[in-house]
Amino acid sequence: MTNTFRALEVTESNNNTYEKSITERPFDSLPEGDVLIRVSYSSLNYKDALSATGNRGVTQNYPHTPGIDAAGTVVKSTDSRFNKGDKVIVTGYDLGMNTSGGYSEFIRVPADWVVMCPSNLSLYESMIYGTAGFTAGLSIYKMIKSGVQTGHGDILVTGATGGVGSIAISILSKLGYNVIAVTGKSSEKEKLLDIGAADVISRDDIADHSGRPILKARWAGAIDTVGGDTLANVIKAIKYNGCVTCCGNVGGQSFTSSIYPFILRGVSLIGIDSVQCPADLRLEIWRKLGNQWKLDMNNIIINNITLEELPNSMDMILNGTHVGRTVVSINAN
Repeated sequence: MTNTFRALEVTESNNNTYEKSITERPFDSLPEGDVLIRVSYSSLNYKDALSATGNRGVTQNYPHTPGIDAAGTVVKSTDSRFNKGDKVIVTGYDLGMNTSGGYSEFIRVPADWVVMCPSNLSLYESMIYGTAGFTAGLSIYKMIKSGVQTGHGDILVTGATGGVGSIAISILSKLGYNVIAVTGKSSEKEKLLDIGAADVISRDDIADHSGRPILKARWAGAIDTVGGDTLANVIKAIKYNGCVTCCGNVGGQSFTSSIYPFILRGVSLIGIDSVQCPADLRLEIWRKLGNQWKLDMNNIIINNITLEELPNSMDMILNGTHVGRTVVSINAN
């Protein structure tokens, strides 16, 4: 093993702009931790792109290496739960936020952040899921636990072309749910139908400007990845004892709702936190993703890129032209 490794590094310039470059870093620049991992793959998420723009709500200090996802092989561990050669996944916690992240040939993290990669899931496949897939899985798990079953009616998925939305559609379809996808990108309709959506509707189809506190019941459940007014309108139209899971805020961090959907229809609103999710539940979700929920990866919209191609892909996700999941090859061999 050499004394340095390659990583994407974001640096702050004197005029408050942020530059992205591939650099050589020494191993002693990595944070302290129990497990040293040689990263094979990472993935691209909206939070990664924000970190690379200097968003202080995500990352406080620069220079910094983003990447909230990583999958690779254990090189060294001081924790008995992991041994050299183990295939592992790290998502959530502080990885890529204020801890040097997955856009690097090596990471060093606390053992409690590390999950064994399920035996029938490759490292590459785990990063097709990444935080987005894990969040989709956790959303579906919580919705099912709330009591929403396949015979109860249609399930709405907002932000359908994004990472969470597209994977949620595929898993729900595999489980037998009738999924209605919501998107502002009409050109992606056929792709959404191909990955399992029964129908695709526009954001205008669920918009409501009437001001009514409750609407005609349309959906047995919903996976909302958008937030804002979209979430407010979805809640109004959920059927009796239905459930909405909420995991995103690209449409706004606040919304206004009345109490009526909750006290007249028994609607549940469940927040999804993939960052601090307890280790036992985290492992359970990954096992489901690798077993009974495992998808045909050919049915997922996947973009494969290198470290050098990351800056352009980050621009795409920030300007809303990014579609599907993006896997970043780090040490693929």
